[in-house]
Amino acid sequence: MRFFRWFLILILVSFPIPALGQFIIVPMDRTQDNHLKAYGLTYWVLEEYGQSEWFLNYRDGSFLLPDMPGIRRQALLRGVSIELVEGADLAAVRAMITDSNMESVILEKAPKIAVYTPPNSTPWDDAVTMALEYAQIPYEKIWDDDVIEMGLQDYEWLHLHHEDFTGQYSKFFLTYAESSWLQEEVARNEEIAQRLGFTTVPDLKKGVAREIRQYVEDGGFLFAMCSATETLELALGAEFVDISAAYADGSPPDINATRDMDWSSTMAFTNAVVQTSASVSAFSDIDGHQVNTPWRLELGSFSLFKFSAKFDPVPTMLTQNHEDVIPDFYGLTTSFRLSRLKPGTIVLAKEKDVSKYVHGNYGDGTWTYFGGHDPEDPEHQIGDSPTDLDLYPNSPGYRLILNNVLFPAAKKKKLKT
Repeated sequence: MRFFRWFLILILVSFPIPALGQFIIVPMDRTQDNHLKAYGLTYWVLEEYGQSEWFLNYRDGSFLLPDMPGIRRQALLRGVSIELVEGADLAAVRAMITDSNMESVILEKAPKIAVYTPPNSTPWDDAVTMALEYAQIPYEKIWDDDVIEMGLQDYEWLHLHHEDFTGQYSKFFLTYAESSWLQEEVARNEEIAQRLGFTTVPDLKKGVAREIRQYVEDGGFLFAMCSATETLELALGAEFVDISAAYADGSPPDINATRDMDWSSTMAFTNAVVQTSASVSAFSDIDGHQVNTPWRLELGSFSLFKFSAKFDPVPTMLTQNHEDVIPDFYGLTTSFRLSRLKPGTIVLAKEKDVSKYVHGNYGDGTWTYFGGHDPEDPEHQIGDSPTDLDLYPNSPGYRLILNNVLFPAAKKKKLKT
C-alpha cells in the first residue's frame, strides 16, 4: 500500500493534473486522514490562488478549494483527504448551509505570521511553532529587539511563545537555579534590556507587553498559550521589581512583586490576586489549575461550546473540531478562573468551573488565549522529548491552534463579533 501511494506521488509530480471545472472539499470530520496538514494545504491555496471558503459547522469545519492545477497534487503529497464536487452537488451543500446552523466564510488572504520566541528556541519548545512547522505554514521569528525597534505592523497574526512577561523567569530559580540554560536566559535578557535602554528586565518585558497591546488595539490578531497569557496581562496591569540577580546567595527573595494593579490597562483579566511569594511557583490566581502548588487541580477534560455560525462566526471558527470533549493538559498557566475574566470575554471551552480557551476584542483587534503547554503532552516537563505530530495528525487540541492561524484570513465584512 505504501509503495502504491509513493508510485502515485511520482506520477503526479511528473504529470500535472488539468483542472476539470470542479471544486475540492477538504473534509474535516473523522474521514480526514490528516486534519493538521489540511490547514497547511488551505493556507498554501490562499498563497497561490488567493481565495477559498470555510464551511463552518459543515462536516466539522470543512474547506472548499478551487480545483486548480497542483492542488490535488499538493493534497496527496501532504496526505490530506479531499473530495471532488461538481456544480450541482455543491449547490446542494450551499442550500444545506443556508438552511441550518452553518455558514460559509470566504478566506481571501494568507495572513503574515510572527512568532515571538527567544533566538535560541527550537520548534519543539512551543506547541504553536510545532503546529506551524508540521502544517508547513511559513512564519517569522521575532524577539524583544524586533518588537521595540521595528514594531509589529507588518504582521496579521502574532503568537507569543510561553514567555514570562513579568520578568520573573517563570520562577524557575526555585528548581533550576544552577542550570546553565537558565543562567544563559538571564544573561541574554539583561543584555537586551541594557542595549534597548531599559533599567531592568521587568521594565523591558513591560515595554514589550505595551507594544503587543498596541498591536491588538490597531487591528492585530493575537494568540497566546501557557504562561504568556497570564503574565502578559499582569505586566500590562502592574510594575514588577527586578529579581534578575536576587538569587545570588542561593535563597529566594521576598520580591513583593507588584505595586498597584491597574486592571483598566489589561485586555482579558481583572481583579486577580497576584502571588507575591517567590517561594510559590504561581503568578496569580488567574490560573485555575495552579500546577506547581500544593493546591493544584487535577486534569480532566474540557468541552467546546457550540455557537451560532450565522450570528457568531468568529467563535464558531475558533472552535471548529471533530471532537467536542478534549483531554486537558497542563502548562504553567493551564486554565482561567471565570471570576477573573473581564465582561464581554467569550468563553470558548471550559472544564468544570474554569475556562480553558477564551477570546475577546480590544480596540480594532482581537486576542485569543489557550491555557496549557502542549495538547498532546499532558504532563509536560522541561527536558521531555519533543512531541512527534506524525503520531497525532488528527489532534483536536492542535486543531484549535490552527483554527486561529486561518481566522485572520476571513473576509472582514463577514465577521459580526
